[in-house]
Amino acid sequence: MSTGFRQVCVTVAPEADEAVGLLLERVFKSPYTVFTHPENITATASVFLPESQRITQQDRGLIAEGLKYISKCGLNVGSCKVEIKRLKREDWANSWKRHFKPIEISDRLLVRPSWESVSLKPGQKSVVINPGLSFGTGQHETTKYCLRKIVSMRRSRSEQSLLDVGSGSGILSIAAAKLGYNPVFGLDHDLEAVRIAKVNAKRNRVDKKLMFRSGELANLSMISQGKYDIVCANLLFDLLKDYALILISQLKPNGVLILAGVLQSQFMELQKVYEKEGLKLTHTGCRAEWQSGCFIFGS
Repeated sequence: MSTGFRQVCVTVAPEADEAVGLLLERVFKSPYTVFTHPENITATASVFLPESQRITQQDRGLIAEGLKYISKCGLNVGSCKVEIKRLKREDWANSWKRHFKPIEISDRLLVRPSWESVSLKPGQKSVVINPGLSFGTGQHETTKYCLRKIVSMRRSRSEQSLLDVGSGSGILSIAAAKLGYNPVFGLDHDLEAVRIAKVNAKRNRVDKKLMFRSGELANLSMISQGKYDIVCANLLFDLLKDYALILISQLKPNGVLILAGVLQSQFMELQKVYEKEGLKLTHTGCRAEWQSGCFIFGS
């Protein structure tokens, strides 16, 4: 039985870290992580794979081609040093403790790792996350956008439901449950991500208030349980574009669709896809190279 991981990491300039992370995610079909080094001169984008998984020449070629494409798009990729490392399970776990720190989303919500304790403001909820190998610590700009919108859209004493597509570590679903959304449903194609999300939900004592399922986005209509007031999809651009109708079908008539995971250079194309289906953009936010937005049915 394997007790370790393979880490595929690329050292890049900070402005290209998330784009390179997405490249690694596409090549290896595994969630990526990004660590910016303290002096902010370089960053490392990584994916963690089972020790038994081999890195092929085709994989290396796809990485090289992707890095060239990212550079052509105008991002400074820096040195692009590619490394493959073997890590013991305990080494990987300890690496999170060095880089994952508490993040205050608002006066109503704070995200922290399980090994950090902080004092909360009056009325502030705490989401305790141990990400495992899953995407979702609150560090990523797209995750922060989704969390901020989940907070700002919550109407006290009103029933609101939320669907989290691409739930990863469960951070968005858990935050929603703590804020009072009900029901909350999270979907991810990765069985390990779903397992980790369930563990995180239990750690936050909301495991009875939400549900996580594994499944493909193409089958969402058959898996999800009804329609939702808020549908949050923090996914790759191609998925948001190709499965627009499926995502829209999960909305209640006055529902809000939160889309994230898109580069600024891609957002206008995505916006046109959803506007063609009768939605209109009500809010958008840009951080670093990322752009996210909220859509509702046009009046």
